[in-house]
Amino acid sequence: MAKYENRKLINEHEQSEMRILVTGSAGFIGGYLVEELLKQDHTVIGVDNYSKYGKVEKSYDKNPNYEFHENDAKDVRLLKRLLVDCDHFIALAAMVGGITYCHEFAYDLLAENERITIAGFDAAIDAHQKHRLKKITFLSSSMVYESTTVFPTPESAARSSAPPQSTYGFQKLACEYFAQGAREQYQLPYTIIRPFNCVGTGEGKAMTGKEVESGNVKLAMSHVVPDLAIKILRGQDPLHILGDGKQVRHYIYGADLAKGIIAATFSDKALNEDYNISSARSTTVLELAEMIWQRIHPNKSFKYVSDPALQHDITKVAPDVSKAKKHLGYEATTSLEEMLDEVVPWIVKQVEIGAL
Repeated sequence: MAKYENRKLINEHEQSEMRILVTGSAGFIGGYLVEELLKQDHTVIGVDNYSKYGKVEKSYDKNPNYEFHENDAKDVRLLKRLLVDCDHFIALAAMVGGITYCHEFAYDLLAENERITIAGFDAAIDAHQKHRLKKITFLSSSMVYESTTVFPTPESAARSSAPPQSTYGFQKLACEYFAQGAREQYQLPYTIIRPFNCVGTGEGKAMTGKEVESGNVKLAMSHVVPDLAIKILRGQDPLHILGDGKQVRHYIYGADLAKGIIAATFSDKALNEDYNISSARSTTVLELAEMIWQRIHPNKSFKYVSDPALQHDITKVAPDVSKAKKHLGYEATTSLEEMLDEVVPWIVKQVEIGAL
């Protein structure tokens, strides 16, 4: 039923073609989002400065409905110019990474992301007042719930919980206050998306990330799935896991996340609302590690050791996803097993050709 409801919702959107600005369009999540928007026959204006992974080629680069600008998302004059004839603005651009980013770039994650946020909202306010922009939809983060003690965690916990301890989580929460302020003072409509752990293909090695030792392997990736897979592929046995492995996470497939963002962008019910976009399934890091191990070494017993956990490594993430289902008819449908069946072979290939 959920798949039918999602398909029905998407078909309704396809009947009304839109012109959409997407910042961070060449990023990991941006790739899935732009691809899905183009499939629905929308026109997409992309902005990205390739600061994280370097220049990347996307399957849709030559699509006639895609216009790309290699520029900085902090360029407010550029954003204002591009938004003149846009119906929607989906703001993805940000410095973002895994738990190691929170240590290495503690100041930049706050300062640089604040500059990106300000430029985006300044441009959106201008376009909404002077042109045809309907609203701004932007990605916050599950890290706003960093200090919550309520599980499953509803959207309201972003304001009722203690503030996040990491600068990244705090800045994402601050971004949500920018939305509140722009709405109260300038009547700019918004939608807040809080994605959880995204899994998919296309994530390269971050250029800015410092390599971190984990056992006999150094890594500079952003997400747990490629981190674990690469350590296994490089022969770690036993596998080194940060912390005790009991940390609880919820994983969502990149294409499912893209559909959730689109559903919230185009729905009238999503005006000035916030949504957890995630699967409803809880998985421990240890369970995830064993699932990846079995796909790489199906005939070899799984063994692991625990390394000291990093600061800001949240022990439990468990979102309440009922609001998105109720308001949008949206529900993530791809299982973790299906995600890994696609992503692990892709990582294997990337390692073989030296890309990771």
